[in-house]
Amino acid sequence: MISIALIAIDATILATAVPAIVKDLGGFTQFPWLFSAYLLTQAISTPVYGKLADTFGRKPLMLFGIGTFVVGSVLCAVAWSMGALIAFRALQGLGAGAIQPAGMTIMGDIYSVAERAVAQGYIASVWAMSAVVGPALGGLFSDHLSWRWIFWINVPLGLLAAAVLWLRFDERPEPHERRPIDWWGALLVAAASALLLGLLEGGIRWPWWSWQSGVAFGGTAVLLVLFVRVEGRAADPVLPGWLFRHRVLNAATVGAFVAGMVMLGVTSYIPVYAQQVLGAGATVAGFAVAALAIGWPIAATTSGRVYLRWGFRSCLLLGAAFGAGGAVIIALVGPDSPVWLLAVACLVLGLGLGYVVSPSVVALQSAVEFRQRGVATGANMFARSVGSAVGVAMFGAIANAIVADRLGGAEAAGAVELEQLPVGVLDPALQAVFLAVAACALLLVLAGLMMPSRLVDGPDREPATSE
Repeated sequence: MISIALIAIDATILATAVPAIVKDLGGFTQFPWLFSAYLLTQAISTPVYGKLADTFGRKPLMLFGIGTFVVGSVLCAVAWSMGALIAFRALQGLGAGAIQPAGMTIMGDIYSVAERAVAQGYIASVWAMSAVVGPALGGLFSDHLSWRWIFWINVPLGLLAAAVLWLRFDERPEPHERRPIDWWGALLVAAASALLLGLLEGGIRWPWWSWQSGVAFGGTAVLLVLFVRVEGRAADPVLPGWLFRHRVLNAATVGAFVAGMVMLGVTSYIPVYAQQVLGAGATVAGFAVAALAIGWPIAATTSGRVYLRWGFRSCLLLGAAFGAGGAVIIALVGPDSPVWLLAVACLVLGLGLGYVVSPSVVALQSAVEFRQRGVATGANMFARSVGSAVGVAMFGAIANAIVADRLGGAEAAGAVELEQLPVGVLDPALQAVFLAVAACALLLVLAGLMMPSRLVDGPDREPATSE
């Protein structure tokens, strides 16, 4: 929980400090890379770390991830320019890429299927508290101390997490044949960075129909072909082919991908709608989105009773029903709606995602052997990151297209700041985004239908303990 708190708080604490960072370091046009660099390195390293956790053990990989994240945080705290800060944020992302899959895999190792529902609730509560505490801490440090304290705070947390793992987590993995590491496969996983880069920056830093997009997506296609050929010949591939043929893992992957898209659409555009269309303040808009972080841990904690009694498929379909219901409420919100209706929609949607994502992780960890658990968990986390990037591209393209159409062209739209957009332009653009979010939420039903109703609790109790 402490380790997950490192990356959970870091995902939200920086946003409110951007003005202070830009004022101190300059580089206003570069600041979006503070987020993109972190997301890129975290996403592309996650599946590789998942495989390494199966090869070398969870404990050493977790300690490596914490160490890398803390070193990156110290370097961020002493950054002398925006370029340096962006580079050190990328280093932080490499640490976060190890912490999340290794942490979730450790949870799968030390808890049974029945116990994991409660543990998932604890983990989800960390994300929920971070969603509320992170922005507040970022603003507090920026206004009263320095934005650099955003990164210094990670040092004691990281040292505490490493000490607890070092002293209290006793990992005794089963002996097995050590195969050569698939370095070429690991390198080619980085091909995903070209895809994520094209999705994150397309339509923002360059037009979709441009040579930059062509290079990004064309390069992704070429590297994907090479990756498939290399992985087909590797003795122990980073992403083995059975991952894509496993019914439980496919269902969990669909759920994670859709959840990444939906979360991005909600957390990015609902605060804008609440402030610019409904006229609410920033604090009220933030609490409306925070309702999603309340519903998720509630569902994650109670999901165990559902899937133990009625099965994983029923649990995921229940989540799909909540998710679709919350998304439909969001799509029905109009300029005359009260802000609390957005909060209710986010709460219901959070329940839906909690009943889908958390049980999916439990299911996939229960459906594979101990030595496959790390790579399966890492692949699932990677799917959520890709879903977020796809959501950025898709929802941004929808909103930008409607704004440009209402204002008479892309050049006219680019010359107008967000605060200057009239409600008659912004409302239909965001309404279209919310309709797209609702359509995506319906895909959660597909994840539920793909999931088997019952799983055999196979190699679940493994030689790893937490005293």
